[in-house]
Amino acid sequence: MSSDRPRPPSVERVLAATRTQATADHDQAALTQAAREVVANERTLLEAGEPARTLDDLAAAVIARLDAYVSHDVVTAINATGVIVHTNLGRAAWPRVAIEAAAAAGSAMMLEIDRDTGRRGARFRRAEEHLVALTGAEDALVTNNNAAAVALAVGLAGRGGVVVSRGELVEIGGGVRIPEIIRRAGAKLIEVGTTNRTTAADFEEPLAAGRAKAVLRVHPSNFTIAGFTAVPDQADVAGIAHRHDAIVIDDLGSGALLPTERFGLAHEPMPHERLAAGSDVVTFSGDKLVGGPQAGLVVGRGALIARMRRDPLARAMRPDKSTLLGVAATLGLYRAGLALSSVPVWVMIATPVADVRARAERLAERIGDPATAVPLESTIGGGSLPGQTLPSFGVAVTSRSADRLLADIRRRGRRPVIGRIVEDRVVLDLRTVDPDQDHELAAKLVAVLAGQD
Repeated sequence: MSSDRPRPPSVERVLAATRTQATADHDQAALTQAAREVVANERTLLEAGEPARTLDDLAAAVIARLDAYVSHDVVTAINATGVIVHTNLGRAAWPRVAIEAAAAAGSAMMLEIDRDTGRRGARFRRAEEHLVALTGAEDALVTNNNAAAVALAVGLAGRGGVVVSRGELVEIGGGVRIPEIIRRAGAKLIEVGTTNRTTAADFEEPLAAGRAKAVLRVHPSNFTIAGFTAVPDQADVAGIAHRHDAIVIDDLGSGALLPTERFGLAHEPMPHERLAAGSDVVTFSGDKLVGGPQAGLVVGRGALIARMRRDPLARAMRPDKSTLLGVAATLGLYRAGLALSSVPVWVMIATPVADVRARAERLAERIGDPATAVPLESTIGGGSLPGQTLPSFGVAVTSRSADRLLADIRRRGRRPVIGRIVEDRVVLDLRTVDPDQDHELAAKLVAVLAGQD
């Protein structure tokens, strides 16, 4: 650096200048560290030929740096993709009561204290009580996600074998694969059947030979196999397993607590159905078709759930109090018969296409000539009901550059709008947009289009 190039002031001078801007609550050590970082950044800028900032500007930069540490940078978005459970947008949108319940975790709460006796009691069990009532299970357990639930369930086999159909040795996401979960649990993987065809008889030999302690069935909730296929009858497999003193574990993946076929979708297996067909433990997710916070939901036989709860790994996999509260509030909506009107995932699924079309036509009229209401197909997403779609409507917007318009509605303004491009037009599917966001969505499109002219 040349001798005539300006140098930043000392850390001590910058600290002295912050006295008029800092509050008594700011710790001196934090102020000093921030000042060092600001001075180091100023030195880099000066070496690059940038103009020097004043002492007051540097002091303000110190305070701004500290303020940034305590301000959250979560940006909410408008999901106009038509994907109801969008993994990259946080999966299921929470019900309002779940958000309010989770917020209560910021205060002291009766998490593990019995209100009547004042002594330590069982950890908050409202969510588990709801699961028992909704599925008819003897007991239930909540973990931090479904992968954890499956790992704990597989642990019931100990060092014994776990029989899995070759067509169900799937990857459940994030590089996590069923064979790896079984091996990490210390059990032995026993494969039966073929990729496309497995029968109940395929399970007989390893179970009869005593080589297996459990059967693991994995519902293909994130893929489909078509053509020359066969899957074994659930009750038949359970009968064979129980005859040889083995247990049946069912991983439903997404898991539905309402019948999906009522809305023109393929039937998604429900936990109570699998229990009735002889499954001993059933696991599923809380943040997909259930429509609440991320969690692993486990239902089944009381003795087996008790063993899972005592597993040392259960403590490492248990959810935080805010998750427990949010899950309980979400499940409570099902018991109250309010899921279709209050759980966003099911509101989106159940909304009649005529209602979505009316909104799309109003939105297109508000935006003007570049916009047209168009029929669309929404997907469930999030590893749920692969290949299934719902008729929908949205707005297609024509512009000189669809890529630029898509980027502009994502980058500009307070809240990003996430859509997609179809046939060189930006398309916004309203099935996944909260009706309360329609006005904001229209205003943003009008403003962005005006700025492009």
